[in-house]
Amino acid sequence: MLLVPVGEAPHREIDQEPGPDVRARLCEYAVAGDGRLSLSRVEVDRPGPSYSVDTLRLLREQAPDDEFTVILGADQATRLLGWREPEIVLSLAKVAVAARQGVEREAVLGHLDGLDGSEKIVFFDIPRIDISSSLVRERAGSGRPIRYLVPDKVADYIEAQSLYGPSMPVSAE
Repeated sequence: MLLVPVGEAPHREIDQEPGPDVRARLCEYAVAGDGRLSLSRVEVDRPGPSYSVDTLRLLREQAPDDEFTVILGADQATRLLGWREPEIVLSLAKVAVAARQGVEREAVLGHLDGLDGSEKIVFFDIPRIDISSSLVRERAGSGRPIRYLVPDKVADYIEAQSLYGPSMPVSAE
């Protein structure tokens, strides 16, 4: 699995955004020691907005025989129509959708009705785990522990750098 931290998000702003190099470092810490995971800085090192279609084109050039799957939460999957060249995205990669609270499979399919390639979208058939980057940022920013929500090295770095607000405890006392 390749983690690709966004360089410059084209569609949204994040409060207390630490920047692309810090996001890359957090991903580096997250993949450390797990041979199944790796990091690509393709979006971080490329200037300008990070569009998935551009990233997939570049990855396809670099590895033309590889099959790509983009993993999205159901909330993000409902927004796929608003992405740059969504039909090209679906021609370059399969999209796998993970359940999110309040967003049913039918809602995702309804938002994508008529989009060429949407029949290739697959859904994870696993129990929903309600951990998101927004949740981690909110907990860290309010001084609540994030241990067990992210790898220990990531939690330690967020705490040491006070990334999302005041220094917070890594775990409950």
